Amino acid sequence: MSISTNTLLRTLHRIAGGAAFLLIATFWLATVLVELGGSHVQIVAVKTAVAWGVLLLVPTLAATGASGFRLARGHISGVLALKLRRMKFIAANGLLILVPSAVSLAILANRGDLNGLFVPLQAVELIAGGVNLVLIGLNIRDGLRMRRLAGRDTRYRAPLAR
Repeated sequence: MSISTNTLLRTLHRIAGGAAFLLIATFWLATVLVELGGSHVQIVAVKTAVAWGVLLLVPTLAATGASGFRLARGHISGVLALKLRRMKFIAANGLLILVPSAVSLAILANRGDLNGLFVPLQAVELIAGGVNLVLIGLNIRDGLRMRRLAGRDTRYRAPLAR
């Protein structure tokens, strides 16, 4: 992999990972705030926005995972293996719990059904979203640590272009 390709992948990985974290944090915080003191109209707006926001979140997470895997170049051990295990859980949690919850909650909110199934489903979504935030945060932390270590250890530096 050339230095420019490697630099581009690193930049993509950082931007996509940061964007995914910020999107999930925004969805989570908006949900908590509107549930604590929002009107029915505000709840509908937030739940609808979160459902549509998933269309941006899924490719952002995919870009994060794909760029990270490409950067690893098949050398997946140690911290990279841990990050990959987390990403698999994050993806499964998102696809099996968060996406269906977001869509279902938007449908229920738009119908005006904010009781019954809405409340426990909202709790599940908040827990699953919080778990993903923590896991992505841990991956960001480990990525920053790897970057700092690579800066100190010449074995991890990309060769300079001549």
